[in-house]
Amino acid sequence: MPPRDTDEPADRSRDGHHRPGGQTASPAAVDVEGLELVYGDGTTAVDGVELRVPNGECFGFLGPNGAGKTTTIKVLATLLSPTSGSVRVNGFDVTTESRAIRETIGYMAQETSIDPELTAAENIRFACEAYGVPRGERDERVDELLDLVELGDVADKRAEEFSGGMKKRLDAATALVHRPPLVFLDEPTTGLDPKARNRLWEYFRQINDRGTTIFLTTQYLEEADQLCDRLAVILDGRIVADGSPSDLKRRVGGDVLDIDIEGDAAARSRAATIAREFAAFDAAMVDETDTGITVTAESVRQHGTDLLVALRDGGLTVVGFNIRAPTLDDVFLAITDGTATDDGTDADRPVPRPEGGSQ
Repeated sequence: MPPRDTDEPADRSRDGHHRPGGQTASPAAVDVEGLELVYGDGTTAVDGVELRVPNGECFGFLGPNGAGKTTTIKVLATLLSPTSGSVRVNGFDVTTESRAIRETIGYMAQETSIDPELTAAENIRFACEAYGVPRGERDERVDELLDLVELGDVADKRAEEFSGGMKKRLDAATALVHRPPLVFLDEPTTGLDPKARNRLWEYFRQINDRGTTIFLTTQYLEEADQLCDRLAVILDGRIVADGSPSDLKRRVGGDVLDIDIEGDAAARSRAATIAREFAAFDAAMVDETDTGITVTAESVRQHGTDLLVALRDGGLTVVGFNIRAPTLDDVFLAITDGTATDDGTDADRPVPRPEGGSQ
């Protein structure tokens, strides 16, 4: 949404970025040091987060339900005030220069904010007016964005007639009318079918290729793997891992052997015990799955067949197996100790007023 606070507007430099007092551009789109946010009930939602996102990067922010993803992104978008710490977005301080920040970011929340009674073109035109796009540029901007999100052929249809994927794309377009250098995308493809998700992914790639910095939270690890230059994982309000997708996959430590076992939970448990006691897989990570077990180890390719023999000798029936490189799902399970899945966000949690600031 456009700025609603009463801060004095920032000066606009030649490149279109707002800089009060002639300050120079920050080298980072997001610069966070020691961010803490404690709710009024004493719950610490974010605890000492350190983040730096360079301009032009596509950055993914991952974590299980309630880990602090949405709380953090709301602080960055000036929707929540931090309890403590230094937070700068596009060079501006979130506590003292919130209007300048809002004028230089786009924010796409989990729930779409489009008006269902307006057409696609009218929704974008309304956003142009709200964000102060010059009147003489609005028609061109509307056409440009409708084309970018592939809604030009339904420009005059009311949004209430759109599918979920079309509404998401229209919502993304309205967040970009003022050509912000930084866009926050909070679970942008939740609830979409695979085809709609892929189309929205392509759209995000396009705006990132054009130079827009993207800060993305997502529950789809495949999405983060395909889109993001760098990732950070937050757990219990703290950053517990960061790096490129390939860097994080290397942290898993080896390849992954998926084994399907015939039988019930007791059979899977017995298979896991055999794998953990298998001498060739010293320090291997073994997890039970719905159909069997997974074993992650450096020597999987050398000794995987030996484990299959050991399982057979233990009276178990192997009905399928596969050796593969680790995925971000494996990374996530390893980091969270196999006890959490990224199936939601902390946005589902009631948001009381935090200490030290307003919502």
